[in-house]
Amino acid sequence: MQSFSLEGKVAVVTGGGQGIGEGIAKAFAQSGAAVLVAARHPDRVQRVADEITAAGGRALAVPTDVTDRAAVEALADAAVSTFGGLHVWVNNAGGSAVRSPLRELSEADWDACFNVNLRALWIASVIAADRMTDGGSIINVTSPAATRAVPGSGHYSAAKAGVNALTMTMSVELAPSIRVNGIAPGYVPTEVMMTALNTDVEALEKMAEKRVPLQRLGTPDDMASAAIYLASEAGSWVTGQTLTVAGGL
Repeated sequence: MQSFSLEGKVAVVTGGGQGIGEGIAKAFAQSGAAVLVAARHPDRVQRVADEITAAGGRALAVPTDVTDRAAVEALADAAVSTFGGLHVWVNNAGGSAVRSPLRELSEADWDACFNVNLRALWIASVIAADRMTDGGSIINVTSPAATRAVPGSGHYSAAKAGVNALTMTMSVELAPSIRVNGIAPGYVPTEVMMTALNTDVEALEKMAEKRVPLQRLGTPDDMASAAIYLASEAGSWVTGQTLTVAGGL
């Protein structure tokens, strides 16, 4: 199991203040990595970092708006100055609370969705790659929505399709020293998903029992396990791939 260890690695997790990002950050720390927890809300990232530290791990809370290039550069530089390097970058921040048919969607909502889900990911990946002097792994959190019709969320679906395309191209351009992969989570009852779907956990659980072959919702730990594989030596011959973790959907 040593190949799954992240001992000696320094990792950044955006959107790390809750949900999937929190799960990935904590799992990385448990696997031995020093973790920078980044998100817009200072109280949330500080809580996650404090909980990692209390459990014996190493973490630093860095409040960050991923749409602000200067803030992302400061985040990447903090990894190097605080822990001595940068080896893993997880682009988890994203989402869209707006649901609207494309004919009724405003240009402002379209632009906001692409800014946080696609443009910010591209910029962050370039910034991270420039600082991965010893090689590394970039992991993009995308969505199964990228490869199917999603009425009411066409803007989000299109942005995530762009993420998948960037993942493939970056994996070639950054090879052989940096691997780039994606994780497409299924139904995980995070605050972001509950808001986007305008539903509650109980209703989502009933839906999962009927539609998901493995008959349950996903958890942040499910996504964290996939992230550890892609970040560690266990996934050292894997790049340009998007792993769907969705219970069979």
